[in-house]
Parts: sequence; C-alpha cells; structure tokens
Amino acid sequence: MTELTGKVAIITGGGYGIGRQIARRYGAAGMRLLLAARSAGPLEEAVSELRAAGAQATCIKADVSKEADCESMVAAARKEFGRVDVLVNNAGIAGPTKDSVAMSLAEWREVIDINLTGAWLASRAVIPAMAAQGSGNILMISSGAGRRGYPLRSPYSTSKWGMIGLTQTLAGEWGAKGIRVNCICPGAVEGERIERVINARAAALGVPAEQVRKGFTSNAALQRMVTEEEVARVALFLVSDLSAGMSGQTLNVDAGSIMN
Repeated sequence: MTELTGKVAIITGGGYGIGRQIARRYGAAGMRLLLAARSAGPLEEAVSELRAAGAQATCIKADVSKEADCESMVAAARKEFGRVDVLVNNAGIAGPTKDSVAMSLAEWREVIDINLTGAWLASRAVIPAMAAQGSGNILMISSGAGRRGYPLRSPYSTSKWGMIGLTQTLAGEWGAKGIRVNCICPGAVEGERIERVINARAAALGVPAEQVRKGFTSNAALQRMVTEEEVARVALFLVSDLSAGMSGQTLNVDAGSIMN
C-alpha cells in the first residue's frame, strides 16, 4: 500500500484502544498522523510510541462534541502537514448501563453528543479541505450495537445506528468530489473497555461477569471476541486503493456475530 505513504490522517480517540491500533497500522504504512482525544496523557504516550517506530505523528487535545475543537483539530493537521486525506471518527464513550426510564437526559445527551454529533462535527470540519483537493476518506467506527437493539444501552446503540446513516448520507453528498465514506462495526473487542462493559452489565443484571462474557463469545461464529489489530487491518483497507470502488458501505468485524 505504498500509495498511502505521505498521506495525512486525523484519528479521533487516537490515544487508546482501537484508535491507537489504527494509528500504528497507518504509521507503518507511511502515513502522517494527528491524534485527537480529550485526555492528553494517552495521546502523548501514543505519539511517543509512533515516533519511536519511525512515524510522523503529533496530537491535539480535543473534545469532538465541541464545534470549535473540531475546527481547531483540522486546522492543526493542515498547519502541521499541509493537507488532510483521512479522518477516522473513532472517538466514543460507552455511556451508562441502565434501562431507558432510568436514563437521565444528561446521560443520553453526553453519549449522543460525543459518539454521533462528534462524528458529524469532525466530518463537517474536514470535508471542505477534502472537497477542494478532490479526494479524501472518512471512516466511521460504529459498533455491532449499531446493527441491532441493545437493551440497557439505549443511547450507545442509537448513536451507533446513527453513524451508519451518517456514513451513507455523507457518501451520497460528497462522492462526486472524490470523498469516500465507509464504516466499520466492530463486535466485542478484547481489551480493558469490553471488561468494563461486561462488569457494568453483570452488575445491572445481577449475574456473574463470566455469564455476560460467555454471551459475547457464544453468539459469534468464531466463538471468540475480535482484536483491535483485526479492526485496524480493515481500517487500513478502507482508506487504501484496494477499496477504491467502495463508499457508503458498512463492514462487520465481529467474529461472525449470529445474534438475532
């Protein structure tokens, strides 16, 4: 994928988890990177790691739910690298685990604002530059929860469903300008985040955590969770020329989920 050498990518939520793994993949492909997140510590650690591996990388503290932060994020990438070729909308929060009646308006809004509105704001901020250069890739990181209802996680599921609709809409609006927009729906991903989700769900249901964990794996054809690396490989494919004919598409990376 030598065509990616020198391309510039912004990765939101890039200091940890899937975002950090995507940054590693993109850096190894020769891309120049700007990582953004609300927490400065993980960002700085990720940038140090990327630079040690030979990648060009920098970071900015940004809250994607804030319009001004998204504008500043794009401006910083253009100032540092001169252009933006890829935006990965990965920033997101899990939100509370409780039923819809127990959910407060503030809890609902926080999840929607970061997961969905943040993806729209970041995309809106970067599209003019991509349209002007006649090319670009926007990649949404949604979730298996964006494919089906998810009891006790209503704002999370709603926000992730919305990202799929946003993917298709932006693809239709901007394809004529050379901008491709695609989406990944990871299933349960091994790591600290899924363990927090499992423990919160087990507490809400009053069942052992192991029971919840087995539910994630038993409903997957491969009988396991996926890894951050497996998601990152697809994220690389979707911004490369190997997927040049794809836009408005959503790919599952979920170990073959067979949940109804």
